[in-house]
Amino acid sequence: MTIKYTPDHEWLKIEGDIATVGITTHAQDALGDVVFVDLPAVGASFAAKDIAGVVESVKAAADVYMPVTGEITEVNEALRADPALANTDPLGAGWFFKVKLANVAELEGLMDETSYTSFAAAA
Repeated sequence: MTIKYTPDHEWLKIEGDIATVGITTHAQDALGDVVFVDLPAVGASFAAKDIAGVVESVKAAADVYMPVTGEITEVNEALRADPALANTDPLGAGWFFKVKLANVAELEGLMDETSYTSFAAAA
């Protein structure tokens, strides 16, 4: 298992050719209390950096970007029912969707935890 991060504050947990995607603790702290999530449809395909969903909080709405090219294999229905999971457990039960990787090489352009921590601290 490998975890990568994007400059848009998404995380990816990679297991084989499937990546679980969510927003980082930094993102949910900036957003405040999450009240709604719009998740992509299972079977939909996206290119890296496409808008794949939306997260709305009491403060703002923010796009959720597809971190890698691929096809959605699963969405977190528990998150749709209880958007606060993005706040209470952003790196666990608050995941957004799973994507089948179309191009594993795209992962090389993402940050590891050390790099992301430095990036987020400077943001």
